[in-house]
Amino acid sequence: MPDQIAPSTPAPTPSVLRKAVAADISRLLEIEVGSFATDRLTRRSFKYLLSRGHAVTLVETEAELITGYVLVLLNAGTSLARLYSLAVAPDRRGRGIAQRLLAAAEAAAIEQGSAYLRLEVRPDNTEAITLYKRAGYREFGIYDDYYEDHMAALRLERRLIPTTDPPRSPDLPTVPYYSQTLDFTCGPAALMMAMKALAPMLDLDRTLELRLWRESTTVFMTSGHGGCGPHGLALAAWRRGFDVELCVNDDQALFLDSVRSEDKKEVMRLVHEDFLGEIAATGIRVHHRTLTAVDLAAAVGEAAIPIVLISSYRLYRAKFPHWVVVTGADDRFIYAHDPLVEPDQHNSALDRINMPIARKDFEHMARYGKALLQASVILRTRPRS
Repeated sequence: MPDQIAPSTPAPTPSVLRKAVAADISRLLEIEVGSFATDRLTRRSFKYLLSRGHAVTLVETEAELITGYVLVLLNAGTSLARLYSLAVAPDRRGRGIAQRLLAAAEAAAIEQGSAYLRLEVRPDNTEAITLYKRAGYREFGIYDDYYEDHMAALRLERRLIPTTDPPRSPDLPTVPYYSQTLDFTCGPAALMMAMKALAPMLDLDRTLELRLWRESTTVFMTSGHGGCGPHGLALAAWRRGFDVELCVNDDQALFLDSVRSEDKKEVMRLVHEDFLGEIAATGIRVHHRTLTAVDLAAAVGEAAIPIVLISSYRLYRAKFPHWVVVTGADDRFIYAHDPLVEPDQHNSALDRINMPIARKDFEHMARYGKALLQASVILRTRPRS
């Protein structure tokens, strides 16, 4: 009698990782419904993100059926990526799909030049939190009232490339975040963050934001309300008791090429002269030179907080003067808070906090207009007399 041959176990279907395409959207929506009770991505959102140049969506498939996906947003001009969403079909969980998608997201971020990957997660999603922390993510903050049901979000981050710098000194001030509430108040918002870092008791609100704008505005810009120049911001900080150093590579009236009317230009010249007269009566130190990334890193290392004028083009593909706060530095990057948040572009404050920008890129970014204007206002605690 011949030996009985045991039936062979079918080989598991191999999984395949690939980029998502528009034809996948219906299946992605099915996974959304099975994974999230609220805050689901819509068909419109998937369509936009799949066609967007600064997003990567990857799917894992088995026998051509999508079992999970991960979506990563890439920040133009920075080395920061954001894990926007990760979901696995309910009937395929427990097979390591989430771990593989997370690793693929990190690899995609690194390939695009990102040094950090950040994400938000619900505090009650213990399974996801365990996944991220096992992968090396650390909690660095809380985003209040983030989800549709008003639950806060935990903010997690992982550095994807190593640094040779030592850990940040606990003696250096931590810079809080404040988002500008108007198109023309990036300067006041940046100054508010710097002042709050050095004077934690300071209250940040719209009243202060507008008061600082009124004190610092250049009156006119290309259209609409005028932005704020370095001289006005320096004066506003000095009046509030801070030690101030102003570095600007041009001693003439600034932003004149942003308006065409000679009458408006004359007003801007008068404002500039008035600022200079006020500064002459203060202890503000004025230097007609530029600050390099090395200079900015040294200032931060000495517990100073620089706010820096940049051209927005590398971040937003639109040319307008914009103020950011330098919050830190290491051997590769300058870190900055950007007060501009654009929810309609699928970004949040998480994308604007401590943005890592390669030192060389930051130096190129910190030049505005045809004249390559460079300006920084550096705040320190004013010594007691």
